[in-house]
Amino acid sequence: MLRYMKVLAVLDICLGTLFGHIATAGEKQSPITAINIALEPDAAMSQYAEAANASLLDDYPKGFALDASHRPHITILQRYVRTADLEKIYAAVGEILTTEKVGNWKLKAFKYHYSSWKNLGLASIVLEPTDDLLKLQQKLINVVTPFTVKTGSATAFFTTPEEHDINQSTIDYVATFIPKQTGKNFNPHITIGLASTDHLKEMLTQPFDVITFSPDRLSVYQLGNFGTARKKLKKWN
Repeated sequence: MLRYMKVLAVLDICLGTLFGHIATAGEKQSPITAINIALEPDAAMSQYAEAANASLLDDYPKGFALDASHRPHITILQRYVRTADLEKIYAAVGEILTTEKVGNWKLKAFKYHYSSWKNLGLASIVLEPTDDLLKLQQKLINVVTPFTVKTGSATAFFTTPEEHDINQSTIDYVATFIPKQTGKNFNPHITIGLASTDHLKEMLTQPFDVITFSPDRLSVYQLGNFGTARKKLKKWN
């Protein structure tokens, strides 16, 4: 029960990200980049998440699609880092992957979950936390910390002319990722989208067969609004 309450807390923060105050992104490129180091699930798990997302979009078309610019992923670490140090971060992360063979891991997805916001809910596929995931997270924290800064602004995020705003909750979420989403507070999940709470209540009544899958790659993304993994900066298959 405690673990499920922690998952709910994580998703509540994500909802704040989705619906928080808007801060306009500046035009100048920031010396700070908001990054997300994430595991991407294998093709079968990605297809399952995308199918679930499509069902949610049928119910709430204004939600976000899981597509080439919003990949299904399992966030391990989010941080503000100095843009000039990105290559050093890639080298440090790559060194970790010489010993952590994440492609051999077996992860388990065991349930749907959602957190309510008015008449909507943010849905996710919840994964069982494992010692391997926690160990990887701590190693990433250790190697990225020398290159981090305390906080950033909207300019640290990926934007487009059509999507040029970053909400304040997103900015704050990255700044407080440690300690709020790490260690004993880490709850791995794949966010799959928005839908009405009625639709999600019905979805949760359906049986969920445990899905065992492996990560396909580890990637570094520049974060976009809503905490999405928008711009792929580096990947390791």
